[in-house]
Amino acid sequence: MTGFMRDLAGVLHPGRRTDGRPAGGRRRTVFHRGARPAPPRPHNLFEAAACYVAADVEDDEERGAQAAEWVSPEALAFGVHELACRAVLALARERAQSPREVAHDLLGLPLP
Repeated sequence: MTGFMRDLAGVLHPGRRTDGRPAGGRRRTVFHRGARPAPPRPHNLFEAAACYVAADVEDDEERGAQAAEWVSPEALAFGVHELACRAVLALARERAQSPREVAHDLLGLPLP
């Protein structure tokens, strides 16, 4: 059974030796129980904006608050603004209307 597992490891990880020795003469990585996990990656402002807006639409206050903590308020405002612009442009193309018409329609406003 152990031979099968070694062969499987060789298939899943090309370049890794299956005889128990590391490939290329490198030392094996050793993980200790007390080691700290890698810090979480920072969130992108557009990722935060998308999560924040989606949470607001779905009335998920907890997730919206969490997304708001990922970036500064200024960055979140910029991300929400950019998301709104892109959404209006996408809808305008889909509807074959001008962005102005779509924006007014989404807000329920008459065209001036």
